[in-house]
Amino acid sequence: MFPRLKTPQNKTTREMRINRFQAIYTIVCALLISCAPKIPVIQSIDPKIGAMGEEITLTGKNFGEAREESYVTIAGIAPTNSSYQKWQDNIIKVKFPESSESGLVYVHVKGKKSNGVLFSNSAAVPRRIEGEEPGLEPRIISVNPVTAAAGSLITITGNNFGSSRENGGVFFSWDFDSPSSPFIAREPEFIEVSDVEFGYVSWNAREIRVRLPDGAVSGTLEIRTPRGKSRPFFFDAGGRQGTKAFKDKRSYTVHYSVDVRVTEATRPNTLYLWMPKPVISPSQRNVSLVSQSAAPFVENHRGVSLFKIDNLGPGSNPAINLSFNVEVYAQETVVRPQSIRQDDASPLAAYIQNSNLIPAGDPKIKTLANAIAGRERNPYQKARLFYEWITAEMKITDAPTNIIAAVEQKKADAYTAALLYCAMMRAGGIPCIPVAGVLVNRSGQTLRHYWTEFWIDGFGWIPADPVMGAGAAADSFVIKQEPAGYYFGNLDSQRIAFSRGEVVLSQMESRGRLVSRPQSYSLQNIWEEAAGGLESYSSLWGDITITGIYVQ
Repeated sequence: MFPRLKTPQNKTTREMRINRFQAIYTIVCALLISCAPKIPVIQSIDPKIGAMGEEITLTGKNFGEAREESYVTIAGIAPTNSSYQKWQDNIIKVKFPESSESGLVYVHVKGKKSNGVLFSNSAAVPRRIEGEEPGLEPRIISVNPVTAAAGSLITITGNNFGSSRENGGVFFSWDFDSPSSPFIAREPEFIEVSDVEFGYVSWNAREIRVRLPDGAVSGTLEIRTPRGKSRPFFFDAGGRQGTKAFKDKRSYTVHYSVDVRVTEATRPNTLYLWMPKPVISPSQRNVSLVSQSAAPFVENHRGVSLFKIDNLGPGSNPAINLSFNVEVYAQETVVRPQSIRQDDASPLAAYIQNSNLIPAGDPKIKTLANAIAGRERNPYQKARLFYEWITAEMKITDAPTNIIAAVEQKKADAYTAALLYCAMMRAGGIPCIPVAGVLVNRSGQTLRHYWTEFWIDGFGWIPADPVMGAGAAADSFVIKQEPAGYYFGNLDSQRIAFSRGEVVLSQMESRGRLVSRPQSYSLQNIWEEAAGGLESYSSLWGDITITGIYVQ
């Protein structure tokens, strides 16, 4: 009989079991970690500039030993299965179709997306052709710098730009996250330099100076004038202190109108009607006119069209009807606060100023902002503190009030809450603008609503909706789970904006009688102007009506 082995005196059976369990647990964790898909990483691309249809080589890691369901995209387009020449864990050889555009190249492996590297189509790279006669279209010779972050000043040199901007513009690449198949070709999209960001600094025939617009991504830069558009030039939109994504696209058809009834009038007389259109922004795009009952006197001034009606008689009943299509995207941001360096000479310093609408200079607002911010100096963290104070401390009601009374009573409607947040932000030295528009519920009904955007140098605009963050919306409107966290830095696509910032319009006639419409779906100072013998009339501005919704 073998002797029975005895457990050492310094280790109990229980301790041995625990040690065995820990060893097994360590092995299992290691196996799970080793089985989990790793994020693919592109380290280099060869060539960086080449012809479409030729083979390119991507080197890196975590591509996988076999392609299986993995794929590569360039500017959102994936090549066909037969285009892949080689696929190993550290190298991919692939041919892109000749119809592809230049843009960022990504490797997609088991739901993981790599970093992007820029590939330029040599056919579109500007070249000076010997003996070529100069044409009328604009031509780009150089761009300085070729890599920049949102808000950075960029100088474009060349020729045929025109002595002034007129109807010209500078456009950068823009992109969004699409749930559709990566094998479906998508036309490249662009975003214009923004007037809201004071983006156009100077323009003459040989040089244009602009600021890189929020929402721009690495890719094609174009100049467009009435004489044509330039050949594309490739620009790297880098340096962002985080990420910004546009997704959950919704297309709306909106209709709205104004009906006028004249009771007393003698000729000559004129009625001016200022009607806003849906704004264009990084998250609201492709605004197109569907129908209008009359041609405007001024087509588009600061996002507003001016209609002029002359010599109205008693009993007349003119009406203006407008319909637009507009695409709206949800936006999601991830910010690295520690990398933020706000410039004291920010190009958007105008948005920290006091105004009648936003009393950032009021002593009570300044005192409140200083008390909430404390010693915090990081603008992003300060913005979060102001937002959290409103969502936690303010009661959102339907009763309108003014900003100072809202602070004293800690009660505010949606309009006042958004303006209060802007005032606190500006008092804290952070550029911030109010946004006005409508929410759209499940059945297409609309409700006037107000939210905000604040600017971080090098990153761009960040949305904040303190009212939705407080969970204060009608039951028929969808609110995200954990709204307080979501609506700081993120925004849904169930809304349409009609103004970003204050829209200050000038009256047409010195003796014109102005009509304002506070707390409407656009923050503009003038809506109507009556001149001459138009003594008495009434106007009915209809609500925004949604006649069509398409959800991608």
